Amino acid sequence: MTDLDVLRSDRVLSVVRAERIPDAADLCHALAAGGIRTVELTFTTPGVLDHLRACADAVARDGIVLGVGTVMTGDQARAAIDAGARFLVTPGLRPEVAEVAAAGSVSIFLGALTPTEVAQAVDLGSAAVKIFPASSMGPKYLSDLHGPYPAVELLPSGGINPGNAQSYLDAGALAVCAGTGVVPPAEVAAGNWADITDRARNFVAAITS
Repeated sequence: MTDLDVLRSDRVLSVVRAERIPDAADLCHALAAGGIRTVELTFTTPGVLDHLRACADAVARDGIVLGVGTVMTGDQARAAIDAGARFLVTPGLRPEVAEVAAAGSVSIFLGALTPTEVAQAVDLGSAAVKIFPASSMGPKYLSDLHGPYPAVELLPSGGINPGNAQSYLDAGALAVCAGTGVVPPAEVAAGNWADITDRARNFVAAITS
C-alpha cells in the first residue's frame, strides 16, 4: 500500500500545529489508534525536524505516514526529506519545494484555491491538491472544481470538523484535513494522548457511520 493509498483508505490527514510536542512518536500512535494514520507536523512547531528525526523510522514501521507541512523553501524541503518526511505540504504554490520533492521521490500536496492555481499545482506534480481555506468556499466548491478537473485529487483543509467532514468527502475529496479539533495545541503540549485518540476516533466515526 502506497502512502497515498493509506490516506485514501482512512480519508483523514491530521495537521498538528502546536508550540510543543513532548513525544512525536506517542502523538502519532495516539492518532493511529483512533484511525488516523497520516500525520502532518508543521514548520510552525519549534524543532519540527528534531521530532521527525526522532520518530520517522519507528512510526513508519507501524504503518504511519508522517510528513511535514508549511514548507516554504527548497532548503526546508530538503531538510524535511533528510529528516524522514514521507510527504510535504505547502500553504500555496511553491515551485521550488515541488522541484525538491520530485527529486527526492516524495509526494507533495501543494496548496491552491482558484481553478488556475489547481492547474498550476497539477503541472508542478502535486500528488493531491490542498484546497485552502476550504471552509471559506464550502463543499460545493470541490464539486465545481471537479467539473473541469475530474481526475484531480483534492484535499480540503481549514475549518473541517466532524459535523461537515462527510459533506466534503461526498463532494469528491480524496480525504479531509483534521486540525485543532482533533489535535488541540494545549492537549498536544500536555501529552494527553488518550484524549487525542478519542478525538481521532470520533472524527473517523463521523465519516464512516
